[in-house]
Amino acid sequence: MKTMTQKQQGFTLIELMIVVAIIGILAAVALPAYQDYTKRAHVSEGITLGASAKAAVTEYYVSEAGWPTDNTAAGLPASTSITGNAVTGVAVNDGVITITYNNKVESGKTIVITPSVAGGGSIKWTCTGGNVDDKYRPSNCRGT
Repeated sequence: MKTMTQKQQGFTLIELMIVVAIIGILAAVALPAYQDYTKRAHVSEGITLGASAKAAVTEYYVSEAGWPTDNTAAGLPASTSITGNAVTGVAVNDGVITITYNNKVESGKTIVITPSVAGGGSIKWTCTGGNVDDKYRPSNCRGT
């Protein structure tokens, strides 16, 4: 009598469960890192929108020897008209630019960009103000 041996085909249940567990662990690590990345991208969008306000405030200072009191004085549209995917407004108040974010970063959180006159009359900008978490800010806008 001949006995036939059969080759094992496929994976066992335990092998499949181990693979699913490994994929779950990798996803658990990757998802929070990706969420932080997207929030940083949204904060950068606000900084980019603030760049046009910086140019307007600088131009006003050069021509008027003082800081603009608001968006209108700086030649910008109303604060709520300067919006983006994650930005609800860009406001100018005595030369200080405040960028306000929506819930894609954290609703109502801000970054404040402040001008100062450096030696030789050049304008220096600092963006360490506001209440957006440092981990979402560009490196030049983080507190010390």
